[in-house]
Amino acid sequence: MPQLRVVQLPAPILTTPTEVVVDIDDNVRQFCRDLVETMYASPACVGLAANQVADPRRIFCADITGHAKADSVHGLVIMINPEIVVARAPVTMREGCMSVPDLTGNVTRASEVVIRGKTPAGATQVIEANAFEARCLLHEIDHLDGKTFLNRVRSFGADVFPRKRYR
Repeated sequence: MPQLRVVQLPAPILTTPTEVVVDIDDNVRQFCRDLVETMYASPACVGLAANQVADPRRIFCADITGHAKADSVHGLVIMINPEIVVARAPVTMREGCMSVPDLTGNVTRASEVVIRGKTPAGATQVIEANAFEARCLLHEIDHLDGKTFLNRVRSFGADVFPRKRYR
């Protein structure tokens, strides 16, 4: 499977809402496999949306397994046409993004969510998540809606920071 190239701001596809997937076919399933492979090959990446690899479809994958801030953990999640059913209990935390590689920011997001969408097999899936997993799912859905975490910070002066580099 090919590893896909991750695009960065100011790429216009990152600020354009994605398109609903009408037919979940072999092409969509192969794309999902490629998206997952790209996520796993990217250091510290816990989620990736289709438009981050220049694909306009409403698809994301996420896997927060082993993350120190995780509470709920559903393992690998691949969701097509996700929608937020419930979002509550906002919490502010620092976020980063592969498509905004030089910055991090303080973002307030719901810490309890219910998300509904389709699997690559076409089955409906409903995920109840909290803590870091909820944040990750909402971050990816934001991408699909044409937003990055920078759209969620309150103040660029107070809430956006240069990304720390670890060697």
